[in-house]
Amino acid sequence: MGIEVRAYDPGWPIRFEEVAETLRKALTDGPEARVEHVGSTSVPGLAAKPILDIDVIVAPEDVPAAVKALVRIGYRHRGDLGVSGREAFFAPDDDPVRHVYVCAAGTLNVRNHLAVREVLRSRDDLRDEYAAVKLALSADPDMDIDTYLARKSDVLQKILAVSDLTDAERRQILSLNDPSR
Repeated sequence: MGIEVRAYDPGWPIRFEEVAETLRKALTDGPEARVEHVGSTSVPGLAAKPILDIDVIVAPEDVPAAVKALVRIGYRHRGDLGVSGREAFFAPDDDPVRHVYVCAAGTLNVRNHLAVREVLRSRDDLRDEYAAVKLALSADPDMDIDTYLARKSDVLQKILAVSDLTDAERRQILSLNDPSR
């Protein structure tokens, strides 16, 4: 198995913009949406799995229309995958490899993604600590994604501690990333 983590690639934001433009065009006649580059590839200088994470953020009542808009351009809807307020998709191609989600604005999932991104963009010390943890975990050839997510939890909690998320929200995120806690 294993998890691949690479040094930061300055091409990631460029590839995000290419995908984001396609998504924005698909939503032109639909609900108002923000297309956000989230996850580790959105943080300059951060080592990451080479997979773009993209949140299409819409008002809660507009989620069904946004889902339909993405399906019309070839994205396959996967459902919420157990995360309320977030709808996951398979992309119509893998260039670039990406995870695309339609997210209801204001949900904890969206706030978490944006908080982690903003903290890591502003705090080089936390970015570098997070990168070190990710690289160490990915060095284990037997690493699986669930263990990888769980073992990143402590550093993610440290990152979120300087965000605007409450203690209760951080505990909820911890329980999602590491169900053993």
